[in-house]
Amino acid sequence: MDADIKLEDATSNTPEMGGGLPVVQYWAEHTLSPEGPKLWQTLLHKSACLSCAWGTGGQKGGFANELGETMQRCAKSVEAISAELQPAVSTHFFERHSIAELQQLTSLEADRLGRLSFPVILREGKSHYERISWDEIYEISEAGFRKSPERVASYSSGRSSNEAAYLLQLMMRSLGSNHLADCSDLCHVPSTVGLKQMFGSGTSMVSLDSLKKADCVVLIGSNAPANHPRLMNELIELRDRGGKIIVVNPVVEVGLVKFASPAFPLKSLFTGSEISSLYLQPIPGSDVALFIGIQKALIERNLIQTDYLCAHAEGWEAVVDYAGSISWEAIAQTCGVSQQELEVAAEIIAASKGVVFAWAMGATQQENGVDNIYAIANTALLTGNAGKEGGGTMPIRGHSNVQGFGSMGVTVQLKKESQEALEKLLGRSLNRNPGYRARDLIDAADAGNVDTLICLGGNLYAANPDLNQAKRALGKIDTIIYLATKPNLGHFHGLAQKNTIIIPVFNRFENPHQTTTESGNNFVRLNDVGNTHLKDADLISEVEFLTQLAHRILGSDPVDWRKLQDTKYVRQLIAKTIPGFEQMATIDETKEEFTIAGRIFKEPKFATPSSKANMFVTPLPKLHLPEAKEFGVPESTPSIVLALMTGRSYSQHNTVVYKPGDKYRGMPHRNCILMNPLDAKQAGWQEHQQVTVQGDAGKLENVEIIFGGVRQGAAMMFYPEVNVIFKARIDKQSGIPAFKRVPVVVYA
Repeated sequence: MDADIKLEDATSNTPEMGGGLPVVQYWAEHTLSPEGPKLWQTLLHKSACLSCAWGTGGQKGGFANELGETMQRCAKSVEAISAELQPAVSTHFFERHSIAELQQLTSLEADRLGRLSFPVILREGKSHYERISWDEIYEISEAGFRKSPERVASYSSGRSSNEAAYLLQLMMRSLGSNHLADCSDLCHVPSTVGLKQMFGSGTSMVSLDSLKKADCVVLIGSNAPANHPRLMNELIELRDRGGKIIVVNPVVEVGLVKFASPAFPLKSLFTGSEISSLYLQPIPGSDVALFIGIQKALIERNLIQTDYLCAHAEGWEAVVDYAGSISWEAIAQTCGVSQQELEVAAEIIAASKGVVFAWAMGATQQENGVDNIYAIANTALLTGNAGKEGGGTMPIRGHSNVQGFGSMGVTVQLKKESQEALEKLLGRSLNRNPGYRARDLIDAADAGNVDTLICLGGNLYAANPDLNQAKRALGKIDTIIYLATKPNLGHFHGLAQKNTIIIPVFNRFENPHQTTTESGNNFVRLNDVGNTHLKDADLISEVEFLTQLAHRILGSDPVDWRKLQDTKYVRQLIAKTIPGFEQMATIDETKEEFTIAGRIFKEPKFATPSSKANMFVTPLPKLHLPEAKEFGVPESTPSIVLALMTGRSYSQHNTVVYKPGDKYRGMPHRNCILMNPLDAKQAGWQEHQQVTVQGDAGKLENVEIIFGGVRQGAAMMFYPEVNVIFKARIDKQSGIPAFKRVPVVVYA
């Protein structure tokens, strides 16, 4: 059945569908601009896209995906490349602008300062960044990393290469530190933790080729039209072949109702494509209840695959018993979705030959994020949709090489096989103490337990909840070294106590080394070398900096760090020490990109000791919102308490904002709150009225109310700006903060 989705009472400024002519116009404007020739040269360059993990590029061509299909670039690619093609920050910029001035900039304004082209330092007690020599950079960095291993740490994002990631973790572990925090700790770590325990592999078990054989996709907590536009091509093709799409999202996103992709020109110009077959809007944080409801409906209709479960799963009986024991009233009350809707979802899933369960951060950024993954995967297993062509579990990673960093060992949970291989390489045992994840790192720094921090890309400051705490914590670290291509808010707010160093690096399509990256579907790309458009720039590659630093600290025995400045030799070490990457040993000669071994399950034999999937009971979450008085708001003040979700705008990549507003949600600027019209009217408010939104760590004032298709009792505001108002509520199993369910009070 196709749901009749209407954004009743929503602002008239929202379009009827996502994509379409505005995307074509955006491409045209950039193509015809002065940057057009360089933009197209970069788009055609054989290197992986800078944007999401739905990977394009590599040796099959700049516009090709892993199957060799062409015309697969999207507007997100253009946004990311265009930002990297900016002119350099002027030579005297930092002399003329104090830290106090720079701290007034927005994320958009910081990004638009241009490309970093020379290294700078902010010294203790100084008000301005100043240029610094490479000799002094290495002197300060070497001194910083000679501190006790327990007091040095790293943080990274997916903007860099597998080779840089491997060298980072090898250097840190050689020093004796396991503190390898990563941006995945703040987005998809529940997927990694949950899937690893269930299937023995923490990534997607679905390849792009397998997705093309599905006839149903259950899309959970994802705004793919904005964050993974190329996935929309696959969803459009699925609907064209008669398949169904069940969307699970508390917000009705226009592009998930109807989307017009430029990959289908006639539809893009005229009709667009229907996306959702059924749109379910649960209460934020209630995904477990929703999937228990689907499981209960399957059980009551004798639609679970008992023979499959007996042969290929363990623990399934307890899951079935628990789902059967929960009343429909409790399920519907917890998730806010009716029994009838959940039964329809169950019937669609059961009637489909192959179902892919795909999710993004709406499912993971919760206090019970790992339980959400268990519940989703349990549903896949109950219906026999794990370990088959056209079916399985598919986390949708946000950054282009964030999964590669985890594969390379930038993680606090290093695989046993990798640990043993690295110990053989280094000739000694590695530190077995648990390392800091991203939130642990902030708390440790706040407690005064971190002396030195190196950040490969990312924005540790702005990506965290409670920005005041993040700023205070980073300010207690003696030395912070940022490797980046452009300025971001972290460079102006995440300042060290003594030395804050910003090192300008090459981006992926400029890199003087051949490097590799990994897509979210486990495909390894080989990136060609490139050149930068910046003239007389004093840039360095992450590979060169890390190897130089490691050589100064660790010498050349047992690892010849300077030899590893040639990334071919790094790939030789990767092939020897990282399971599934054996083909790295020959990729320089063959140029053959590959799917990582042991991750794509085409039959129900999983990477666990028993070859069976492990299933886990997922307790029904106890969701509670405080009363307004618990925030200190007087009863006489008109107010409403809501479950707030943080989200990105349609022109945003992680913490980097490309445009201030969001035309698809009708939000004209960053200081808006998307509310259900009934919630606003209950409090006596009108659209565009200004209110205060308060969490447990602070408040934002003069916030404009925008009416939209968000379910009652919930609301949405833009990340990272809204992070300042709430503290971190942590999933105990994975350490992720609950960005997608933040209790707030809204008052006039």
